[in-house]
Amino acid sequence: MVAKGWYATMNKTKRRIFSTAIKLFAEKGFDNAGIEEITAVAGVAKGSLYYHFETKEELFDLLLEEGLKLLKNSIEIKFKSCENALDKLKAIIMIQIKSIIRYTDFVTVVINNIIGETARTKKCQKAMEEYVEIIKDVIDEGIKEDIFYEGDTLGIAYGILGVNFSSMLYRIKKEGNVTPEQIYKSYIEIVIRGITKV
Repeated sequence: MVAKGWYATMNKTKRRIFSTAIKLFAEKGFDNAGIEEITAVAGVAKGSLYYHFETKEELFDLLLEEGLKLLKNSIEIKFKSCENALDKLKAIIMIQIKSIIRYTDFVTVVINNIIGETARTKKCQKAMEEYVEIIKDVIDEGIKEDIFYEGDTLGIAYGILGVNFSSMLYRIKKEGNVTPEQIYKSYIEIVIRGITKV
């Protein structure tokens, strides 16, 4: 999951290495996806990988940074057409559902690396905290606008994030035959109704 403009600036070899690494990190886990396997699947020499990325960790960092940047940019653009906090919350949720469906490998990598005490898990936790803060700010805004009920806004924000992540499982259960709009209507709309006054 990378910003299109940035991804497009990569040469073919770097792009192939990066895409392969994301896929293998998602399928096998970061620790089990070795440099040899990444280069073999990407069809490049090991030297090519080290020419573009100093370490496997650098590949991971780039994945996390670009994924979060794309998510934030999408939200920022959508917010320009929102009239209030409720519209913003709906926009965030829909963007996240679409991102989970479109960038499943990215989401899988983040989820697989969110728990623990390693430097890598701490980076994932920090990225997640930054994202949750956006949701929390919208909920705080909605309380001030008297649209949302008062409560533990950080807890509510994490709850919304969790419900969104569960859309991955819902989609698997439906064998992929479900649209973002159907996911939203199926159960996420109920969560929004639960915190909304109007």
